[in-house]
Amino acid sequence: MGETTMTESTTTPPAQVWPTLRARDARALIDFYVSAFGFTETVVYTDDAGTVVHAELAWPHGGGLMMGQERETADGRWALRVGSFGGYVVTRDAAHTDEVFARAVAAGATVVAEPYDTDYGSHDCTLLDPEGNHWQFGTYPGHPRAAVG
Repeated sequence: MGETTMTESTTTPPAQVWPTLRARDARALIDFYVSAFGFTETVVYTDDAGTVVHAELAWPHGGGLMMGQERETADGRWALRVGSFGGYVVTRDAAHTDEVFARAVAAGATVVAEPYDTDYGSHDCTLLDPEGNHWQFGTYPGHPRAAVG
């Protein structure tokens, strides 16, 4: 595999949850996520034909997303349907949720729900990306839990 893009880093992030998805046009969807939602492109691996086989995008406040181009795999592993992903991304505050919403709409995201306040104190919005995946951005960081140690 040829590596086409990678940022400089000397450390590997700690263990996390990395949602994954498949895309009809992975390169275009990566560019959309960077410009519309504010993800940072970390690495993109392509095959000899230029197909994105693996990409990682980092969320500035922690965690990230992995994705690849829709394609047949020889072993049948990881057969995800395009447009079937849904994810919740924690923003730094309500103003950031509103910023992401405005930037995403300007970039062509489909509005499912304009920014709103929830009963549990979050400020959220819901959007569809160009391939039909559901994205919710909001301030709810999850319920407090005991430290893992």
